[in-house]
Amino acid sequence: MKKASALLCILFLLTGCLYPEERLKENKVPYEAQLNAVQTAVDQFREDKGGIVPIKTRDMNTPLYQKYPIEFNKLIPAYLEDVPGNSYEAGGVYSYVLVSPEEDPTVKLIDVSVSQKIHDIHIRLDAYRQKHGSPPYAQEAGGGFYTLDYKKLGYEHKITVQSPYSGQTLPVLVNGKAELFVDYSEDLYRALQKTEKSYKKGDDIREVLVENSPFVPIFSPSYTVNNKGEPLILQN
Repeated sequence: MKKASALLCILFLLTGCLYPEERLKENKVPYEAQLNAVQTAVDQFREDKGGIVPIKTRDMNTPLYQKYPIEFNKLIPAYLEDVPGNSYEAGGVYSYVLVSPEEDPTVKLIDVSVSQKIHDIHIRLDAYRQKHGSPPYAQEAGGGFYTLDYKKLGYEHKITVQSPYSGQTLPVLVNGKAELFVDYSEDLYRALQKTEKSYKKGDDIREVLVENSPFVPIFSPSYTVNNKGEPLILQN
């Protein structure tokens, strides 16, 4: 939990750094062009280095979609002129990561605003637990997860996260270890309706979001499908 807290703090601090005006303009450039540029750089680096990919070292317990952040220092200047203007290293809103780094390294994005929101809740949750011992659970959400009583955390209303997939609001969940998660059930339901790929109970269906979007579902619990083919949070 301490490692997760440290990661949240780092992301939060980095996104708050001040940069020259021209850099701030760059971080608003549509992400497709910069995503493609980084993918090309990663592919060339991997080809030249015999299969090695330019990633930072992370603990094996790091959540799946946060485990392989791209190390831009390994790409610049030989493969990339500079860090993308929309990356958090440049004061932007995205963290660049790899998925499937061994089989098919693919560049994806983390929406750092999600990390910031979770970071804010986490600070209040820690303070509450220091006084009361356990999180302020509201309702059971299944799979060992619960919604939070936000009034007990000092909020005036329920706190949600904006989905990088649909733009709609998503609830935040907490487990018995006081770890925070984002519930992507609604996004998964819509994605399953559109995909031609079939899933069975036990499959991790989060890949349907990753394969059809530039974004990864950060802070997501694992999901499978129920007997009706609908998203189901796996037991925590």
